[in-house]
Amino acid sequence: MAKEYDVAVIPGDGTGPEVVAEGLKTLNAAGAEYGFSLKYHHYDIGGERYMKTGEILSDKVIQELSQTDGIFLGAIGHPDVKPGILEKGILLKLRFALDQYINLRPVKLYEGVYTPIKNKTADDIDFVVVRENSEGLYAGAGGFLKQGTPDEVAIQESINTRKGVERCIRFAFDYCRERNKAKKLTLCGKTNVLTYAFDLWERTFYEVAAQYPDIETDYAHVDAICMWMVKNPEWFDVIVTDNMFGDIITDLGAMIQGGMGIAAGGNINPEGVSMFEPIGGSAPRYTGKQIINPIAAIVATQLLLETLGEQDAAKAVEMSVKKALRDDIKDVSAGKMGFSTGEVGDLIANYIKTVKSGV
Repeated sequence: MAKEYDVAVIPGDGTGPEVVAEGLKTLNAAGAEYGFSLKYHHYDIGGERYMKTGEILSDKVIQELSQTDGIFLGAIGHPDVKPGILEKGILLKLRFALDQYINLRPVKLYEGVYTPIKNKTADDIDFVVVRENSEGLYAGAGGFLKQGTPDEVAIQESINTRKGVERCIRFAFDYCRERNKAKKLTLCGKTNVLTYAFDLWERTFYEVAAQYPDIETDYAHVDAICMWMVKNPEWFDVIVTDNMFGDIITDLGAMIQGGMGIAAGGNINPEGVSMFEPIGGSAPRYTGKQIINPIAAIVATQLLLETLGEQDAAKAVEMSVKKALRDDIKDVSAGKMGFSTGEVGDLIANYIKTVKSGV
């Protein structure tokens, strides 16, 4: 009997439903070709629902999501909802409630995709950022004193625990070993200024490194990382860092790999339920036009399949994406692909039926 996976689907806001539809095409094609099925559970969560009902994310829904095999998210963000409400009330709440303590962001340039970095090719830009996803400045610790007065004080504290730091670093070492590319792990921090938090990160990093003698290690300040990602991206294999710095450098990574239309990520709980998404946001100005690029959402399904253990299917998705980008899609920008959103999904779903490793 074919294996069946329960997948929660949150199309979300703006163009989220459009790109999710193409991701589901990909998943269905992969399942049909590689002998498994998917049962989808759709959830109306996002800006439109919040504006109609005032509800953001209930404990009941979180409990239901925790019982699934994975979560596929389209986008969260509505132009008529104040920034922070949906992001904190949905994205951060889900990450914390489901203990998705790893944010995994592949930064990979595909053949046929333009990078703004001169003389760099797909051979040069292929690394992964492992970002701690449940602590740091995003933990929500802090507050106001004398708010609204000339003497107002705002405090935002970065929370870093030994447990949180170590489990993230261990995941990064294990991932680097399994990736088996350059087998090099770089710690990104700011030890010369953030002397408490990154003293903990650095000590833990090298203590754990002693248990992975096959992995080369090094350290760089976050500002140097930003420079070298532009100048010498080929230096990197896997980077591990805290929540805030990871948030920043992964957006830089998206730009050097060709833009937000390509970039996907996973919010990972290795012992629980993980969530996968394109990182480009809801792009409300393109809603309903069928011109948004769904590649990032499709790559997110590849990450979902990898996490489910369907490695052959995940590889087929990646090979199909690479073939479409190399041979068919003119430009990854919205409205410039030479295909509609739905046609890109059809193209890749059809390639899954025939693509072989190495195409």
